[in-house]
Parts: sequence; structure tokens; C-alpha cells
Amino acid sequence: METLPPELPSPELPSPVPAAGHKGDAGRVLLVAGSTAMPGAALLAARAAQRGGAGLVTVAHLWPGTLPVVASGAPEALHLDLAAARDLQAGRLPQALVEARRDARVIGPGLSRTGRTRELVRRSLEAEDPSPLVLDADGLAVLGGAPEVLAGASAPLVLTPHPGEAAVLLEREVGASEDARLAAARELAETADAVVVLKGQHTLVVEPGGGRVHRSNSGNPGMATGGSGDVLAGLLGAYLARAARLATEDGRALDPFLTAVAAVEVHGRAGDRAAEAVGRRALVASDLIDHLGPIQRELDGA
Repeated sequence: METLPPELPSPELPSPVPAAGHKGDAGRVLLVAGSTAMPGAALLAARAAQRGGAGLVTVAHLWPGTLPVVASGAPEALHLDLAAARDLQAGRLPQALVEARRDARVIGPGLSRTGRTRELVRRSLEAEDPSPLVLDADGLAVLGGAPEVLAGASAPLVLTPHPGEAAVLLEREVGASEDARLAAARELAETADAVVVLKGQHTLVVEPGGGRVHRSNSGNPGMATGGSGDVLAGLLGAYLARAARLATEDGRALDPFLTAVAAVEVHGRAGDRAAEAVGRRALVASDLIDHLGPIQRELDGA
């Protein structure tokens, strides 16, 4: 039987920007998300990254029509219109994407499961890019049956599957029991050499190799709604970007596992606070974003 270690102490957020800091110090997030059918996924992830403290969020658009939707809802973001780019068809990343400044990357929310998405993910994994990479949703689904591809990434990697996406990656069913979920998360963390955030009731965070494990006790069934995972992906991107800046500037060790734990706990607590405000039945993903600020303020002690 799989066993869980004692619960970790209260999550620690990346330390805030100093008084003399600027937006670059807060961290830059590069988000590749959204599609014609799901532009809202990019918007939710971008807003969550902004509320998570990212100094700059750049949204790369692979599909026509997504840019105006996201720009109107996240006016503070920067945008890369790559809808007409043909680089991925030629087996390379678009130059604008390569040159975009970032401290962390998030790829996948709402992108759709196409060959173009698959090529983007594979090329991003191969790129000599040290910035932490979060793969979520369709960014994971397109790699079904080939989790070993993930192990070749040159950067710290965080995967955020729900059980269905984990099953696609592992090419087997993931049981609903606590033991089965933990076994699947550990297997994926070891195979992909990545931090794995297996979403669901009592979300699990497992470090590469399957060592440290965190089981979240925050969150509620009302969060089982479209877009909730997009919010988590954006928030995690913001925390990783700030942590990466601290690692560069102050020599602090980057620990993607603890950073993921912090994002999961803030996300879950925001969901609980939102459920108190509107009820579980009425809860939608954008409600989580509204409560990120108060939860983070409480954890920051200010």
C-alpha cells in the first residue's frame, strides 16, 4: 500500500518584490494557450498569472481570433500573434517565441490536440531554454503514450494532469483510490523526471523521482468546473517565474516541487473562499481569480 508522508507546513510563497524592484524582478511568464474554440483558457491563465504576481505576462496565440478576446480581458498582457506563422510546420519554434523574454513558460491550456500543438511541445522540450516549463491540458494530451519524451527536457518541468490526462500519458487507467492515484503520480514523476501535480480531490504534488509528496486538503467539488485547471496553470507559472528570478539574482535554489505545492494550496484555498461566497453549485473558474489576492495576502502576512 502506498503511504503519504506527514503533511508539509503552511505553503511559502516566493518572497515579494523589494521596495526598489521593478516588473522584471516580479518575473515574466510566457503563456502559450487558447484556441478558436477555447480562447477563455488563455484569458483565465493570463489573469491568474497576473494575480499571482507576475510582472509581465506574454500570451502567444497560435490560433486566429484568440488575441482580441484575451487582450480585452487582460489589457495588461503583451501578445504574440503567431496564427500565421509556419515555423512549426518546418520543425522549428517561431522566432518571436524564441526571442520572447521569460522566466517561466506555461504551455497547453485550451490549445487543442493538433499536430501543431504536438510539434510545439516537442520543440519546446528540446530547446536549450533554462526557464521552468509547465505543461498543462492539451500540452500533455498530445504526448499520450510517450512520457519518456518529457525526460529529455533541458529545464525544470512541472506537469499538471487530471486523472484522464495522466491515463493517456501512462497508457493505462488511473484508479480512483488514494493508493492508485499516488502510484500513478509517482510513476509519471519518475518516468518524466518532472514534478507532477495530479489534480482532483486531494490534489497530489510529487517531486521528480517520486520522493517528496504533498497531499492537499484544500479545494472542494465546486472547483470541478471548466477553467479551474487553467487558473492553476497560470498561477503556477507566476510563482515559478518569481522563484526563477530569485534563483538568478540571489543564488537561491529553485525548488519547483515546493513552488508547485504553494500554487496548489493557494488555488485550493481560493476555491474554498469562492465557494463560501457564491456556493459550490454556482462557482465558476473566474471566481477563483477574484480570491487569489486575499489568500496570498494572508499567507504573506500583509
